[in-house]
Amino acid sequence: MIRRKTLGIGLLALAMLAAVIWTQRLLILQYTVGWRTDILNPRDPWRPIPWQTGPQMPAQPAAQRAPNIIVILADDLGINDVGAHGGGRAAIGVPTPAIDSIAAAGVRFDNGYAGSAVCTVSRAALLTGRYPWRFGVEFTPTPGAMGRVAGELYRDPQRIHPVLIDRDIASHTPSFNELGMPESEVTLAELLKTRGYHTVHIGKWHLGSTPQMRPNNQGFDESLFMESGLYLPIKHPDVVNSRQDFDPIDRFLWPNMRFGVSYNGGRWFEPKRYLTDTFTDEAVNVIRNNRHRPFFLYLAHWGVHTPLQASKEDYDALPGITDQRLRVYGAMIRSIDRSVSRVLQTLREEGLLENTLVIFSSDNGAPGYLGLTDPNKPYRGWKLTFFEGGIKVPYVAQWPARIPPGSRFAAPVSHIDMMPTAAAAAGATLPADRPIDGQNLLPFLQREPQPPTPRALYWRDGPYRSVQEAGWKLISSARPQREWLFDLNRDPTEQQDLAASQPERLAALRARLETHHAGLPEPLWQSFIGMPIFIDKSLDQKQLPSDEYTYWFN
Repeated sequence: MIRRKTLGIGLLALAMLAAVIWTQRLLILQYTVGWRTDILNPRDPWRPIPWQTGPQMPAQPAAQRAPNIIVILADDLGINDVGAHGGGRAAIGVPTPAIDSIAAAGVRFDNGYAGSAVCTVSRAALLTGRYPWRFGVEFTPTPGAMGRVAGELYRDPQRIHPVLIDRDIASHTPSFNELGMPESEVTLAELLKTRGYHTVHIGKWHLGSTPQMRPNNQGFDESLFMESGLYLPIKHPDVVNSRQDFDPIDRFLWPNMRFGVSYNGGRWFEPKRYLTDTFTDEAVNVIRNNRHRPFFLYLAHWGVHTPLQASKEDYDALPGITDQRLRVYGAMIRSIDRSVSRVLQTLREEGLLENTLVIFSSDNGAPGYLGLTDPNKPYRGWKLTFFEGGIKVPYVAQWPARIPPGSRFAAPVSHIDMMPTAAAAAGATLPADRPIDGQNLLPFLQREPQPPTPRALYWRDGPYRSVQEAGWKLISSARPQREWLFDLNRDPTEQQDLAASQPERLAALRARLETHHAGLPEPLWQSFIGMPIFIDKSLDQKQLPSDEYTYWFN
């Protein structure tokens, strides 16, 4: 009798536990990635980076060596966030004088485009000079756990267009670390090493985290690798957080992101201070350690990507901004511009500024899920769309020894152009065994420039694709099944769709798309999330059936 009663109590307790687990399944799944990170990758305290040191004395003067090359890439920074591009936030106390100074000392690309509307694909384009779908990098690496929780996170009876989730593909997707750029690709770092450059990566990578895919196996001698995505611990006394509870991605990031980096694939450890400033501190150390030899520094900031976290110092410097979210965002922009300022100042102090090619850009436009309406203005669209707001980015460069100050370049350029341009500056030879889609921009930036070569530019995200040629742009969407055609020469902000009135132009660009994409390989991994993105509204704004939208596929 007692045994039967005990068994009954045990079964009841198990049933109650199962009920609790079921009712709290979303919360448990939301925290899975973070818990797993804590178990598998405990973080040590900060330790100084043992950066390699170059020669103590120069073999030849800096002006006579091959140029140093620095690429500074912001994350999700909108074109209206930078003053040099005619926008900027100086009126609210967030100017970008350092970024603007690059344009003043060199060239502003008036029509600079990201390699894609999302980070991984843009970064692959930047480093290889190739359209990444040529080697299967087409979608954003996404943890399979996101597929398990996305249905609940995005459950909203008021949603006009559904979020599409293929749980079967999500469950069979390789681990997040295995999703990235294959080692068979030739990167800018690998090319520069053939010319004797010391190559260093600092910051975000997002091109795979297996040993084969990490920077040290992709041409970089050294790598300070961002392992997760907090700028400071959430409850740190020097951080100010801004949560966007209306954004399911934001709700997924906060419990799962951690404050951690690694050096050359070693154990995780915590950054010394606010992440952007830590990366900048170490960039300064790298420049000083290598001042007597040619070096390539790829400084890939996490800022201003979510989760939105500002240092208290930057936040307190903007008392005139009353909106909490905008104030945190503005403080993050401030930290990026300060980073650029410190890099330029270090070059100046070391006598390297004249013969260093510095390129600054953003991996894509700002996202609509921030709930800010203007970071991409005056352009329509957001990150994850091929409208101008999603792919038109800040893009400036300086090389005082070669590029005349105050230059303006009107022809469209892309991230795919960085690799062949930097390779040409260093005297490196491009690979001959594969198509290189980018072009060397240096001949167009001389004091007596050559005319730019006409060409088409392409973007691709599964069945969502775009092409631009001679100022005409076609956006082709499978969901909704629709085509948009714009004459950017007369309508740079894409207000007037000419698809119905220009059938011949539409057919010609459609043929361009079909030719470009014919015979390309299958993606290395499949998309398992299809998400509607409203072109003209941020995520927190009320959506109407009449609003234009496209679908982004992860």
